[in-house]
Amino acid sequence: MKFITYRPTGAGGATRLGVLDGESVIDLASAQLQVPPDMGAALLSGVDLVAAGKAAIASGAPRIPLAGIVYAPVLTRPGKIVCLGLNYYDHAKEGGREKPEYPWFFLRGATSTMAHGEPGLRPRVSERFDYEAELAVIIGTKARHLKQADALSCVFGYSCFNDMSVRDYQKKTPQWTIGKNFDGTGGFGPVLVTAEELPPGATGLRIQSRLNGKVMQDANTTDMIWGVAETIALLTECMTLEPGDVIIMGTPAGVGQARTPPVWMKHGDTIEIDIERVGVLSNPIRDEV
Repeated sequence: MKFITYRPTGAGGATRLGVLDGESVIDLASAQLQVPPDMGAALLSGVDLVAAGKAAIASGAPRIPLAGIVYAPVLTRPGKIVCLGLNYYDHAKEGGREKPEYPWFFLRGATSTMAHGEPGLRPRVSERFDYEAELAVIIGTKARHLKQADALSCVFGYSCFNDMSVRDYQKKTPQWTIGKNFDGTGGFGPVLVTAEELPPGATGLRIQSRLNGKVMQDANTTDMIWGVAETIALLTECMTLEPGDVIIMGTPAGVGQARTPPVWMKHGDTIEIDIERVGVLSNPIRDEV
């Protein structure tokens, strides 16, 4: 099942939570009144979104063509956004590093995210604007001290993420936070695919980035050093994961900074993140004004 957060074209105001039915979307909160109209609120409330989605699809609720909506980030106000660096063997190697002994975790803020179709903003202060194709994991239930064997029980679904990075700012300090939190640099969407629709831990899925149609990264989620289950087990040793938290699982080789010469995204470019059975996230690149 696929869920989206959206606004009807030409409509302002609050975003809506929808369930996809082919090439149309159903306003889930209107079709199933017990469902909050926001993805984060719905997850926190504990409502069975899959059951509600099935009921909405089986009903005669109005359908809105996808051409008649504007996408919002899958979660407009996610809780924690925990990211992994160097989580593919080939990406660690192209950066001149061996396998880390422990995941390189860092955090993103909600204000850095943007939707499918929304511009990624190359900041005024830098031209070193890079792409990173990544799998996003959306947490559905509260989790603490999970073992790897049962860690996937807290996952509600998966989406695409583009961890756009301002490389010179990322390298200003040993911590990566500042280069990963510029406004308009975290593409998130277009849809959330529920966990039961994919292999456990979303393994075995092809993941690509394409810049202006040219393939830049091409790998498989099986190549991750730490898979989804192990990552969740490690995180819940330390912290409580809550509904609406997001884990961003790292990027494979082929990023712009590792190329000779380096490839930086610029105004007028289009960057796509394509994850098999999950979707295609596309963002134009614009200079910040």
